Amino acid sequence: MQQSPALVMFERVKEESFHYYDRLARVRIFVEEKGNEPITLTEAAHVAAMETTYFSTFFKERVGISFTDWLRRVRIAKAMEIMREKDCRICDVAFAVGFGDVGTFSRAFKRYANQTPQDFKRSSRP
Repeated sequence: MQQSPALVMFERVKEESFHYYDRLARVRIFVEEKGNEPITLTEAAHVAAMETTYFSTFFKERVGISFTDWLRRVRIAKAMEIMREKDCRICDVAFAVGFGDVGTFSRAFKRYANQTPQDFKRSSRP
């Protein structure tokens, strides 16, 4: 199965930035620990000990995409991992990775994975 261009690009996002910049590493850990809870740009900026506007610019310059775009991609990648490993309902996967509703999850999934969650689930499980 061929990966979508959006997910291929996500894998190329400046990952070294998270290792090189301690503030970004703290944000990544924060996101991993919060799991499925809502996360705002302001919260992430606070974790990085920066003003929100400066953090937004800093993140985009260092990582190559906005914080909210990165967060969505992280959540979609996690959803794909869950669907490969378990037979779960799409709504359960959406909530498990931090989306507040299934419609938003499905639109984001299609945008980044270039297919619906249902199609991905069918193609990734034997």
